[in-house]
Amino acid sequence: MSKIKIIYWLCLGLLVLSLGCGSYDNAAKPRLCMFVGVDISGSFMSRPYFDDSIDFLAHYLYSHLNGLGGLEVPHVLFVGSIGGAKPNEPKTFYPKQSFESKSVPEIADKLREIFPKEAPNPFTDYNAFFEQVALTVKNKNLVLRPISIVMLSDGVPDVKKQGKTDFRSIKVKPLETLARSVTIRLLYTDAVVGKNWQTKVKRTRVKIWTQDAGVLVFWKDPKILTPGKSLEEQTKFFAWMQDNVDFGVRGRRVD
Repeated sequence: MSKIKIIYWLCLGLLVLSLGCGSYDNAAKPRLCMFVGVDISGSFMSRPYFDDSIDFLAHYLYSHLNGLGGLEVPHVLFVGSIGGAKPNEPKTFYPKQSFESKSVPEIADKLREIFPKEAPNPFTDYNAFFEQVALTVKNKNLVLRPISIVMLSDGVPDVKKQGKTDFRSIKVKPLETLARSVTIRLLYTDAVVGKNWQTKVKRTRVKIWTQDAGVLVFWKDPKILTPGKSLEEQTKFFAWMQDNVDFGVRGRRVD
């Protein structure tokens, strides 16, 4: 083989190797934008599921932040409240750094500090929360990244029409153009409210997944979260979370 051919093949090999390394580096970089909203209205905070939801969220955040069980590590994470003292009130979004390098109990303590059970707010305002998510995505230049919005709430809006809860009043339009993949996960609701979110919330591209409180409380069942094992070893817990919380949701258009 001539020297020219040898040099050619060596250069080609180096080029392929460099491209391969570049692809690996890009794939290894987290892309997910995660927003977590906690319902601070009296109607949810007074329910027996509120304390359970905070404990679950501490495990959920720790697992994602550390990529346990194959869970996706978020590129950015913001945690804020759903609701306020008055409609359309903006709330503080606590960033990823507020929870990194903390243990599960420390994250739970931080969440209870941010969302004190003794100070409920009168309004559950999903629309204001969605608008703040959209504004944060645009301001942080996060447009086109996959977005997961996790909400711990009973899912009942405070808007009524002809004496009935108006689920059509929930507006996800600000989220529609942010990315190709935007998923809302409503946790700690019930079957009736979950169905209304699935069938009555108008949307084109935004995907919605709901999970009942009666199902979620089993996250700490000894058959799922094995006593005596570290969280890093809890393979059953991660499998349960993939099946019941981080479920891959199919899109559904609702007019």
